[in-house]
Amino acid sequence: MSDLLERLRGRGWRMTAQRRVVAEVLDGDHVHLTADEVHARAVTKLPEISRATVYNTLGELVSLGEVMEVATDKRAKRYDPNAHRPHHHLVCAQCGAIRDVHPSGNPLADLPDSERFGFSVSAVEVTYRGVCPNCSAA
Repeated sequence: MSDLLERLRGRGWRMTAQRRVVAEVLDGDHVHLTADEVHARAVTKLPEISRATVYNTLGELVSLGEVMEVATDKRAKRYDPNAHRPHHHLVCAQCGAIRDVHPSGNPLADLPDSERFGFSVSAVEVTYRGVCPNCSAA
């Protein structure tokens, strides 16, 4: 389970009812919701929450570094609350399902100096692609 709500409280982020609901919807492991999915789930908890409020809150969370925008293909951006634990993504090529994966090792160290072309590399993003068990069974 991500600790998004705890992190936001620790920062002293003003926790309005709308912000709290968006954070609650995003909190958890393997959460990679689109803005529309966040809004749809938030409405069930707080019917008066607007789409604009959800989008603005997501933008704030990304700016704060508490949520990551994940774009794995040409589909809508997804929002990942697991921003403080380095991880990669496993993506289903058919349905677009995303799972967080935590392989051992250091992918940054795996890049030989001869392949860095003079770059000072500070981060690595790895996306594994395949077909999830649900799509395989169908």
